[in-house]
Amino acid sequence: GVRRRLRGGGIRVKVVTAAEMRELERRAAERGIPSPVLMEHAGLAVALEVKRWLGGAAGRQVIVLVGPGNNGGDGLVAARHLHDWGARVHVCLCSEREGDANYDIVRARAIPCTFVGAEGGLAALGGLLAAGDVVIDSLFGTGRLRPLEGVLREVLVRVREARTARPALGVVAVDVPSGLDADSGAIDPASAPADITIPLGYPKVGLFAFPGRGLVGELVVADIGIPDELGADIVTGLIDEYYVNSMLPRRPLDAHKGTNGRVLICAGSGNYIGAAYLACEAALRVGAGLVTLAVARSLQPVLAAKLTEATYAPLAESEPGFIAAEAAGQLHEWLATYDVLLIGCGLGQHPSVASFVARSLLEMPPSLDVRVIIDADALNALAQVPQWWQRMERDAVLTPHPGEMARLTALPVGELAQERPKVARQAAQDWHKTVVLKGAHTVVASPDGAAMISPFANPGLASAGTGDVLAGAIAGLAAQGLPPAAAAACGVYLHGAAGEVVKCELGDAGMVASDLLPVLPTVIKSIKGG
Repeated sequence: GVRRRLRGGGIRVKVVTAAEMRELERRAAERGIPSPVLMEHAGLAVALEVKRWLGGAAGRQVIVLVGPGNNGGDGLVAARHLHDWGARVHVCLCSEREGDANYDIVRARAIPCTFVGAEGGLAALGGLLAAGDVVIDSLFGTGRLRPLEGVLREVLVRVREARTARPALGVVAVDVPSGLDADSGAIDPASAPADITIPLGYPKVGLFAFPGRGLVGELVVADIGIPDELGADIVTGLIDEYYVNSMLPRRPLDAHKGTNGRVLICAGSGNYIGAAYLACEAALRVGAGLVTLAVARSLQPVLAAKLTEATYAPLAESEPGFIAAEAAGQLHEWLATYDVLLIGCGLGQHPSVASFVARSLLEMPPSLDVRVIIDADALNALAQVPQWWQRMERDAVLTPHPGEMARLTALPVGELAQERPKVARQAAQDWHKTVVLKGAHTVVASPDGAAMISPFANPGLASAGTGDVLAGAIAGLAAQGLPPAAAAACGVYLHGAAGEVVKCELGDAGMVASDLLPVLPTVIKSIKGG
């Protein structure tokens, strides 16, 4: 989970790079909030969270790992507050802090300090770890990019070993776990996993990227006193419940199916009949007023037995179960009375289907006032058309998984994984479309350069059909009037939140896509009520 302690609450959480954070601190100093003030706020926030996690500070044994720079200073401030609240604090210095005012205060309070680089220092640390309740990792923050080595590496190795031997030993990381790259999420092999990570001011992009995310534990974002307006130009944010609540449509008492939007979903093939069901049902479950399934003619009777609330638009086939290329004209005729087209879920990659998709999207009459969601096999079809985006000027939301994104961009999957927000943002700007790059911490990028990151990483959603549910949810929200990026971000959040509910009930193995469907309205109700 992700929590934020901030003034007033309900503020959309911005996500920053290391360079952006340094710029925010510079602006704060210009505003009259210098680094020592930010450090005092940061250390107090860390101490409060450690106290909460321990269930009280008095008598608890706290080990504070202090590195160079401001991150170490934050740890020293936290050490002082926890000591004042009755904790038995021991500071382990991994670098000299002579002349540091916060270190002087710690010494004046007679808080025990050990320099782990001195003879016997690592052995002393081992004894502390064997009896401590929690370790505060304030070795390195966003500025540490080079490999850990020497005594610093040994300290983190000792922490990892102690956690293995004593699972009850807690680790709280200040800003980022030491050795985690704040921009890419890359980690040093010595990095120790945390139970809680406390980003200072703003969470860092690398905290939502793997493999680093696996070390983060729970995220608790600390307000350190940087005025919100100083971050007004930050273009990356975290999708949260408050944002979704502000965007979800409210339904008037005299609403009817036309009021709540009309969705035409072109999906399904002989091999992937279930995809059509999942997408249509998801659009209905998020509140679309009318959902019509455009499907290969021979599949309509099969789906009608399962999908009773949808209406149907049977399309011509090239062979049983696969839509013919010339059916694009039929699709355009149907679209005259619809608000949204979702195309691609389970269509298959038959040559006639690829031609149908290209003609449907790239030869769509300009007179059709319809928003477009493009998923799965429709994305694969577009990837075969050079410069496809130059032939498609209308708004669209693309929902690729990493493999589909690799085909669309000609980038290796490994490179995509390393810089997901950057890749999604660049594609959205190049194509002038909204891009939903799926996966753990799905990224929603807009043509204007903005990006939103999902807070959810749920292995239970790594099963067939969950992408069809997501595409249907986005289409259903778009039909109710949400702009493309908002529909995409809200759909991603609702889909992820539903996955969390199902995971709590069933665990993270054995969840299937249809488990999400009845939970979607419950999640919407909870968010609106909250």
